[in-house]
Amino acid sequence: MCRRVVLAVLLWCAVLPAVAQREETVRVDAHAEAKPFPHFWEEMFGSGRAILSLRQSYRDDLAAVHAATGVKYIRFHAILHDELGVYDEDRHGNPVYNFNYIDQVYDGLRAAGVRPVVELSFMPKKLAFNPDALHPFWYKQNVSPPKDIKLWNDLMTALARHLVERYGIDEVAQWYFEVWNEPNIDFWGGVPRGETYFDLYANTARSLKAVNSRLRVGGPATAAAAWIPEFLVFCSRNHVPVDFVSTHGYADEPVKRLLGTDEVIAPEDRVAAAVAKVRRQIDSSPMPHLPLLWTEWNVYPAHNARETPYVGPALANTIRESDGNVDYLSFWTFSEVFEEGGPARAPFTQFGIRAMGGINKPAFYDFALLHKLGDQRIPNPSKNAIVTRQPDGRLAIALWNLVDPETQPQDSTVILQVQGVNANAEVSIQRVDETHSNVAPFYKAMGSPVSPTAAQAAELNSKTALEEPEHMRLTNGAVRLQLTPNALLLVTVGK
Repeated sequence: MCRRVVLAVLLWCAVLPAVAQREETVRVDAHAEAKPFPHFWEEMFGSGRAILSLRQSYRDDLAAVHAATGVKYIRFHAILHDELGVYDEDRHGNPVYNFNYIDQVYDGLRAAGVRPVVELSFMPKKLAFNPDALHPFWYKQNVSPPKDIKLWNDLMTALARHLVERYGIDEVAQWYFEVWNEPNIDFWGGVPRGETYFDLYANTARSLKAVNSRLRVGGPATAAAAWIPEFLVFCSRNHVPVDFVSTHGYADEPVKRLLGTDEVIAPEDRVAAAVAKVRRQIDSSPMPHLPLLWTEWNVYPAHNARETPYVGPALANTIRESDGNVDYLSFWTFSEVFEEGGPARAPFTQFGIRAMGGINKPAFYDFALLHKLGDQRIPNPSKNAIVTRQPDGRLAIALWNLVDPETQPQDSTVILQVQGVNANAEVSIQRVDETHSNVAPFYKAMGSPVSPTAAQAAELNSKTALEEPEHMRLTNGAVRLQLTPNALLLVTVGK
């Protein structure tokens, strides 16, 4: 009886499927026609509110991210917050402006080699219709409309003139002025929200353009890709200037909210689907072909995935799907110097590709790898690859094994076949995965310090730095690569 049971179990196990493993052949023609591939995913980043940019920790993180990605623009909230002392009134109710802290904020960005997205928010208390309309964020910004739209317009005019006088119109004309932040939700207290925001936008845009027509202004900076058709119809009918469209969308948004449909869309595909939707809305509007700035997004956060190597494949997939539909895809955020819910209590508890203390997360290295992609993209049908050509003619290929954090992990094998190069051309590989450039095990082994010292942060960054490329050669024009769950590889192929 026992032998029969054992035999039955063995026979039953023999028909079970093997542990899931995906295998794919990616075919590349090195001489195929390519198209321009601007690095739209790394040229703009979000960050904590304006005043945080005066901290050394913020500036250190910005320097590191700039070195890794060449970021060109930084966006943050609350340039008009009372903590910057921008707006006051004398005893007669006349406006008193003070732009000294604003100057320090923007001087710091320019010294770091980046330019601002000037998000015009939030309402100075003495200019607010409701001084008590405070948002629940830790820094309690005021979300009220202005008590007098003329006073708001005067502030916009004064600020624009000051910036042009200080930095010159040739410089400030390269900035972006974005009117408010997410006015379709609780960041705007106007009633009704849409009508009052559109009025604020029209007044702001006209005030800025009156200073100099070269200043670039746009909106509506909405959450969940909302209001775009209504906004553009309003601006067209009322002859309100718009130089770009901006909106937001995150991978954890419900599909119904983000796209207005009942489709089943995986989290890793939602941002790009929303980008495509907005691109279509712009192009079919009375103001077609405006640039699209996606000024906030991030990957799916389930199971703390934003702190893990999952970010790399999710980021790469969003780039693959969004290419051609968006001008900037601004990751929220570059640093854990961030206080919407209060000061960080430990590393790896906030948005950011660098953790508190300047510790590089896997996402930091993911961006650093993807920075090495070329500026010409060769079309490829694979859903797990981006194929590019570098200026020297070499191929730079991103490959990944994306595994949703709520599904069973699986390994992947990629057979890369390359035509148009030497059949035994040199191949170099760098990767981010669970055992490469992943800080989590080293941080745990260190005892998970809640306030790492500079020496500890330096040690962690040293242990997780991108490894030197692994070198091999094609064999008859092909190479076989193994990818663990949520691995991101940069493969460079010689000529």
